[in-house]
Amino acid sequence: MRKGRVVAASLLVLAVTTGCKTITITPNGGPPPTAPSASAPGRAEAFPGQTADKAAPGRTRASKAPRRAAKPVLAAGSRGQRVRELQARLAQLSLFRRKPTGFYGKQTAASVSAFQRQRGLRRTGTLDHATWRALYSRTHPPTRSEMYPRVKKTAKKTPKKPVTRRDRRCMTGRVLCVSKRSNSLAWMVNGKVRSAMDVRFGAQYTPTREGTFRVTFKSRRHVSSIYHTPMPYAMFFSGGQAIHYSADFAAHGYQGASHGCVNVRNRNKIAALFQEVKPGDKVVIYK
Repeated sequence: MRKGRVVAASLLVLAVTTGCKTITITPNGGPPPTAPSASAPGRAEAFPGQTADKAAPGRTRASKAPRRAAKPVLAAGSRGQRVRELQARLAQLSLFRRKPTGFYGKQTAASVSAFQRQRGLRRTGTLDHATWRALYSRTHPPTRSEMYPRVKKTAKKTPKKPVTRRDRRCMTGRVLCVSKRSNSLAWMVNGKVRSAMDVRFGAQYTPTREGTFRVTFKSRRHVSSIYHTPMPYAMFFSGGQAIHYSADFAAHGYQGASHGCVNVRNRNKIAALFQEVKPGDKVVIYK
């Protein structure tokens, strides 16, 4: 028995010194009973680098990249159905007072900016996500009639002046051709109209004379010696009657009348005509 213990001890010493795998031999010659090895927990600890590497990717994926600024949903220059819906929703809040057009222009941008100011949002004039959510929650889906309202044609067309044939006396030479029927004056040279303008005439008891006349003289800053009123760019053709600019005609139109002169209300046109007309040029006034 004592001899067996000595042999076992010798074998143990030999294994340690030669570097072989250690096998514990029990006194009865069999392997030791299975027991939790003290080195078992150490298996996880034996590769600390691998453990850290496996955890690192998980932490990387968990971290989110910083959010970029949200792109505008709609902005100036946008077109289409979504713009039309935006305009209709703004109209529900009385912020867009025109009919939806489907084009994001200055008026739409101003309306969006007004809504942003009401809601305490950043006033950019562009429809970003925050503005759209706020607008969406405060309006109802627009109906088709709200997005495509009918255009009512209420404006009446300006009646055209009656077309009259030029008097044959106006077809030759240099002529100031004045029609009482169409309330117009045409400056004509050899049958071609050089310029035309609106005119008015004398009242019932001070009528403008009709016929063929000649320009007797011109007065750029004339003042009436009878009525003491200005008669700029006056071109006299029959006694005290003249073709001239009238500030009253320019201000009140056909509500008034002259004392027999031919009034012109466009100052620029009469000024240009005054430069072209010469004494001796013909004046024809007819109905």
